[in-house]
Amino acid sequence: MKKLKNIYLVLMLLLLVASACTDQIFETFMANSPVYLSYTDLRSAVKMTAAREMNNPGKIYFKDQYIFINEKMKGVHVYDVSDPKNPQNKGFIEIPGNVDIAIKDNILYADSYIDLVSIDVSSFSAIKEVGRVQKVFPYTLPKYDTGFPLAKLDEEKGVVTEWEVKSVRQELEQRYYPTYYRYESMTMDKNYMALGGVTGASGATGTTYGVGGSMARFGLYKDFLYIVDQYQLYTFKLISASEAKLLQTTSVGWNVETIFITDNHLFLGTQNGMIVQSLEVPERPSQKGTFSHMTACDPVVIKGDLAFVTLKGGTTCRGTLNQLDVVRMSNSYTKFALIASYPMYGPQGLGIDDDLLFICDGDAGLKIYNSADPLKITQNLVASFPSINAYDVIPMNDYLFMIGEKGFMLYDYSNIQNIKQIGIIPVVKKK
Repeated sequence: MKKLKNIYLVLMLLLLVASACTDQIFETFMANSPVYLSYTDLRSAVKMTAAREMNNPGKIYFKDQYIFINEKMKGVHVYDVSDPKNPQNKGFIEIPGNVDIAIKDNILYADSYIDLVSIDVSSFSAIKEVGRVQKVFPYTLPKYDTGFPLAKLDEEKGVVTEWEVKSVRQELEQRYYPTYYRYESMTMDKNYMALGGVTGASGATGTTYGVGGSMARFGLYKDFLYIVDQYQLYTFKLISASEAKLLQTTSVGWNVETIFITDNHLFLGTQNGMIVQSLEVPERPSQKGTFSHMTACDPVVIKGDLAFVTLKGGTTCRGTLNQLDVVRMSNSYTKFALIASYPMYGPQGLGIDDDLLFICDGDAGLKIYNSADPLKITQNLVASFPSINAYDVIPMNDYLFMIGEKGFMLYDYSNIQNIKQIGIIPVVKKK
């Protein structure tokens, strides 16, 4: 017994010696080195600051007399459009990592990298963060120079806000047999990117819900907030102004891009079609039906039993289709029939008000059709504005709010025979 014990001690000693003799191997190379924002700084960053220029605008949202314009990954511009011909810049809400928002009563819900933030905007002079759900969204990375590998990541340091190409020295992982030279590599988990009574208050306090564009990933229904990423649907219960509780996260397929809520249903636009989910039990949305098409980016808007879907091909969206599809839905959104397709140039967002269909057709500009006869849409072009690159729109009470490459534009369509641009807030590109 004693002999066995001695053999055991000798073996342990040999293992310790072997491990101590193991060489650490480092390699120096040019790589994308992550620039971090610490979680402490991230969670203390929300604040109202002075008005600033738009440099890289994203999605738009409307509530009461205010239009909210996302500055991609930075925050939200706030404009008072009670006089649409003369929008007033009220300031900028800093929200690091923000892409989407939704507003219920006076609470603005926003993504902030991996967190969901609740912000009281009842007074723009005194906005404040009132709630936060931490680490509810996937850890995501910004685009990087694909000509260089990624340096090793450390998620404990915070979120990655940008990359710096520089020489890095890091330890190679030891593997005795066989030997592999492995570099940390991660891709993005998430792709970035009713008119109420006008009140005198300087804040969003009028109607219950705001209105987003067709590219939105946030949607409100009763006391629930629904959010989609590429493959998941998040269901939050809005218990109070300060508490949004995640009820469930469900897989809904692949390449989910947009969300549209009407008639107690969720309509999810994906790169492969449209998914319809019932909100009969809002805590647990349930799938009713799906409509499939060729791969393309595809926001959707609904009017009655018709779904209007724009399909855009290209590098980001994959596929080659550029068209408008009109789909008739029946049998409680379980049956779908493609009744018409119309060629487009590079369609993106769209909106509908009564029979007027507004389509952002990329470099071909903004196109406005009378869609009363869904089988003759392109034969009924009402107006077009070809000199702009349009991204998304919100039509509301005879005014159209549009965001595009050149900035935020306002149109008056009260007279459809004389639709005219009445205002613009330009984009100022950084040099």
